[in-house]
Amino acid sequence: MTDPGPASGPAAFLLRFDLDGQAYGLPLAMVERAVRAVAVTPLPGAPGLVRGVINLQGQVVPVMDVRRRFGLDSRPLSLADHMIVARGLRRIVVLLVDSVVGTVAGAPVDWVSAQGVIPGTDDAIVGVVRLSDGLLLIHDLDRFLSAAEEEQLAQALAEGHLRAGALTERDGGEGGMDATDPA
Repeated sequence: MTDPGPASGPAAFLLRFDLDGQAYGLPLAMVERAVRAVAVTPLPGAPGLVRGVINLQGQVVPVMDVRRRFGLDSRPLSLADHMIVARGLRRIVVLLVDSVVGTVAGAPVDWVSAQGVIPGTDDAIVGVVRLSDGLLLIHDLDRFLSAAEEEQLAQALAEGHLRAGALTERDGGEGGMDATDPA
């Protein structure tokens, strides 16, 4: 069974990133940019998969710990880590990954459903592409969080904005949730 996934046209382009030596791909059309990791500000009340937030050109953006999502041990942020700024259907997010390798082109008909190759796979993995050096698992950004986690994140972000707004009014400053801008 083949699954063309989020790609369209004769060739699908994916941004390849690695976690513990396993290759993952995200549709290139969703990627805004990839940058070196920066400091992350914790976000109280956010789902466990959310590492925190960063200030991205004046916008508070959640940072997703992709390692946690795929059942790998979380680890401290390293200067060697990368962040992928991506736009899903609901919001812009930042994915914290070990490394960004580059782009991969493949025909959508070469994508095999993850369910057919890896039984019981996570909903966030929608397909698999065979590469010369192994398998690349295709990640669906819009399935990264469950509906309940999405709601929890939205509430945590709203409460964070309220806290930042209270600081702005009280101190005459910009608010409290800022981190280094990766741009």
